[in-house]
Amino acid sequence: MLNELLPKRSIAVLTSGGDSQGMNAALRAVVRTGLSRGVEVYAIHDGYRGMVAGGEAIRKMRWDSVGGILHQGGTIIGTARCDEFRTHEGRLKAAQNLVLHGIDSLVVIGGDGSLTGADLFRREWPGLLQELADAGRISSEQAGAHPHLLLTGLVGSIDNDMFGTDMTIGADTALTRIVEAVDAITSTAASHQRAFVVEVMGRHCGYLALMGAIATGANWVLIPENPPEVDEWEAEMCRVMEAGRETGRRHNLILVAEGATDRRGNPIKSEYVRQVLEERLGLDARVTILGHVQRGGAPTAFDRYHSTMLGAAAVDNLLAADSETQPALIGLRQHDVVSSPLMENVARTHQVAELIAAQQYEKAMEMRGGSFASSYHIYQALVSSRPRPPQSGQPHLNILIFHAGGLAPGMNTAVRAAVRLGLDQGQTMFAAHNGFQGLIDGDIQEMDWMGVHGWVRRGGAELGTSRKAPTKGDLQPIARQLENHRIDAVLMIGGWTGYLGIYELSRWREVFPAFNIPMVCLPNSINNDLPGTELSIGSDTALNNIMVDVDKIKQSAVASSRVFVVEVMGRDCGYLALMSGLATGAERVYLPEEGITLADLQVDVNDLVRDFGKGKRLGLMIRNEHADRIYTTDFLCALFEKEGANLFDVRKAVLGHVQQGGNPSPFDRVQATRLVSASLQYLLSQKEKDPAACVAIGLRRGMPVFTDLDELPDLLEKNAQRPKEQWWLRLRPLARLMSLSDLPQPDQGG
Repeated sequence: MLNELLPKRSIAVLTSGGDSQGMNAALRAVVRTGLSRGVEVYAIHDGYRGMVAGGEAIRKMRWDSVGGILHQGGTIIGTARCDEFRTHEGRLKAAQNLVLHGIDSLVVIGGDGSLTGADLFRREWPGLLQELADAGRISSEQAGAHPHLLLTGLVGSIDNDMFGTDMTIGADTALTRIVEAVDAITSTAASHQRAFVVEVMGRHCGYLALMGAIATGANWVLIPENPPEVDEWEAEMCRVMEAGRETGRRHNLILVAEGATDRRGNPIKSEYVRQVLEERLGLDARVTILGHVQRGGAPTAFDRYHSTMLGAAAVDNLLAADSETQPALIGLRQHDVVSSPLMENVARTHQVAELIAAQQYEKAMEMRGGSFASSYHIYQALVSSRPRPPQSGQPHLNILIFHAGGLAPGMNTAVRAAVRLGLDQGQTMFAAHNGFQGLIDGDIQEMDWMGVHGWVRRGGAELGTSRKAPTKGDLQPIARQLENHRIDAVLMIGGWTGYLGIYELSRWREVFPAFNIPMVCLPNSINNDLPGTELSIGSDTALNNIMVDVDKIKQSAVASSRVFVVEVMGRDCGYLALMSGLATGAERVYLPEEGITLADLQVDVNDLVRDFGKGKRLGLMIRNEHADRIYTTDFLCALFEKEGANLFDVRKAVLGHVQQGGNPSPFDRVQATRLVSASLQYLLSQKEKDPAACVAIGLRRGMPVFTDLDELPDLLEKNAQRPKEQWWLRLRPLARLMSLSDLPQPDQGG
């Protein structure tokens, strides 16, 4: 037995059930937050199997035990099935092993089954300890020192199927894997005029299939919560596929969730879908089952930073708990960490599966939440091969779309959604090329349904964009073009220049009546520097671009004891710098919101010299391009090189326009589509209103919201290109804590 004079409070963390990307980020956060709070932290290897086995499976963690794991998929402490833990004797062994290590607080990272097992263990704990003490397997003092087991749960599941959190750990990465695979499949499908049936995970939850269908432009999707409405769904599916071929579409793509059924509850298998396509349409159809590739690979930036947030919050939740505290599930409501009753969330999760089994599909869809249901309805409009015929009494608008500001991923996705959703609602859609300049020059065209085919996944901006803002002399030509094309409403999809330009047009309405039409600005900028929204379309893709490149840079640096100073975009907004630092484990992040001082640099130099003197091999510093006018990236490199002497060399990496490139991420595709849908509904609602609204749409707490652009000057930082309100700055202390090379030692002076 261990010494009965046990140390101060100890907590343990385990991963259980199916692995998911981001588990290592959560583990790292639990360990480092716990150590920083003065408690001992243990990792239980191989989940409940390790808890039952004890011994070397329960290991005390140091700060550096979780170094270098942020980018790794899976879980470094392992996960495994354990039938023995389901037995009373197995749980007795587990309780004994925890008590002998002084552990009476658990962070469990897993799915609903793992969390349910943990709660049963928690409820049995007092009786288990009494039984162990009576048998002499632990002392009465040991039992008395740990009368209660405290429990906090994090949901590690790629299916995104758990209540209590908007996103489960691993779901964003799994969706990214699906979208990457389907994008690749689409290329070969179009080359050979084939149909592909792609099966994705989702036993009781269609999140991956539905969002994957929206993000890839799939022609049909089958999900457990909402089977096809008609009994002869096969005929309806074939009708949609055939109509698409008649419009010139060269490929057909069907996404099938593994738990998909028909309206009678009969399973729909991907192989059966393939047979239907071949036999009824004569298509060359193939099946791809993505399987466990969806669980694999490095986690996305979101899964890294959101898992870090959850892991840190789980520790603080445990340390604030007492014997009366019910176990909590730590989840995310957009960008806020929230705590809710663990077993209540498990019960609601099971309820959805029960509703699906009972064929109560409408209730199942309701329980998935409003955004899930609205996304499904948006998808239904996009899946058509042509717009629906106009309905009697339907309002009609001539709607103009254009970009303005810097290039950002998601621009093509947003235009495609606007054109197709607008046409489907009976509107006439126009597009101006090259931003305000195209509007001035009259470079405007009417858009049709197939003119945006394939744009959902395409990076860049097919309509073009520019940073030209309209001047006073440009107002009359712009007004003339709006009048010539009888434009009734405007949707600007872009960044800072677009917002300022639309604001300027609204100020001249009394002089130019053509500007007195409803106008909406949709945030599409990698910098995430726009008011009225927590995230702008394109920023997620840019963040992942940075993360991928920095991961490669870190591999290079480790090989030769090197410090890298990486410069990222963002202008006056440090979002990309801070969040990429949190996602890559950078030692230091330099932000324009904070600036750089000589005192900061002295501390950074001293830390680098000290740590490399102890054997450190990698230093990573991330600097926003506008962090400081004097202390440039070149200056930092020269300073670190000089002071580092022979301990390390220094290189700079200016990532540049690679941050604006590439295909948009699934998040940017899905959110662009949702925001466009809400924008069109808003424009239609504003018809005939005087004065016409001029607003910016954004995401707040996951929902589309509108901000009056009359308020624009009050929403912006003075003399800076960023909004006053920036939610992500709340993560600055967490980023600092996670980036430490070790715990700071207490002052030993007198």
